[in-house]
Amino acid sequence: MKFGMIGLGKMGMNLVKNAVDHEIEVVAYDVNAEAVEEAGNYSEEITAVKSIDELLAELSEPKIIWLMLPAGKATNSTIELLSEKLSAADILIDGGNSNYKDNLEQNKLLTEKGIKFFDVGTSGGMAGARQGGNFMIGGDDENSWSVIEPIFKAISTENGYLYTGKLGSGHYLKMIHNGIEYGMMQAIAEGFEILEQSPFDYDYEAVAKLWNHGSVIRSWLMELAQDKFSKDPKLDQIIGRVQSSGEGKWTIEESLDLGVPAPVIALSLMMRQRSLQEDTMTGKVVAALRNGFGGHEVEQK
Repeated sequence: MKFGMIGLGKMGMNLVKNAVDHEIEVVAYDVNAEAVEEAGNYSEEITAVKSIDELLAELSEPKIIWLMLPAGKATNSTIELLSEKLSAADILIDGGNSNYKDNLEQNKLLTEKGIKFFDVGTSGGMAGARQGGNFMIGGDDENSWSVIEPIFKAISTENGYLYTGKLGSGHYLKMIHNGIEYGMMQAIAEGFEILEQSPFDYDYEAVAKLWNHGSVIRSWLMELAQDKFSKDPKLDQIIGRVQSSGEGKWTIEESLDLGVPAPVIALSLMMRQRSLQEDTMTGKVVAALRNGFGGHEVEQK
């Protein structure tokens, strides 16, 4: 099996390496020449190319193209470009953090041309992309889904992919996933903030380790907390400013449109905005956790 990957950032590169480790050939392209070179040097199963036209030329029909690009302008403009270059029955996958509403609009154009479109919410961070990811997959064409399913079966963790049907449903599910993630990280961070202000002198690495062994709140996020505290016991070396990727905001907007209360997710987004104003332990913990699972940049003191 063979597909093309456009976008070799921290997620795209790891997905490419994961795929070839599972005997899937990949044609790889990025505007960053160094990333293209890295991909080509990793395996003979990766064909590194210098343009989208070269990438398309290396694929047989139906062509399968996977985008792992920043949400918004980069993804939207590339989809628009590919809509002019792909043929009917070719398959286009958007695996970034796109807004599902953008995908719905793009699908109108792609469907007119017979191009099969799938929106894929991708979770598991960099480690998941490399070793076994988690994928939420929407797309209207079940026949084309059967063509690309072997890719997801190969690169997912066990039980780590779900075809959710209708186009838009993949990124919608990932949007809600990220909203939940906001709330979970905020709760963990607030807990450590209270400990920091308490009259007791806790070893936060030891606390995180304890909570991750048999407690109700054990989780990968708690593992990441333990790891970060092991390297910086009070997170003194980082600034607790936390940016938002957009999906938390979209989740809240959706909850308002549907009339569904989501106070925890809403407040977690407000606290991220609060973190931009003044340094707090809460902000430090959320910043450290995001860096741990997704490689998101952390401001150093």
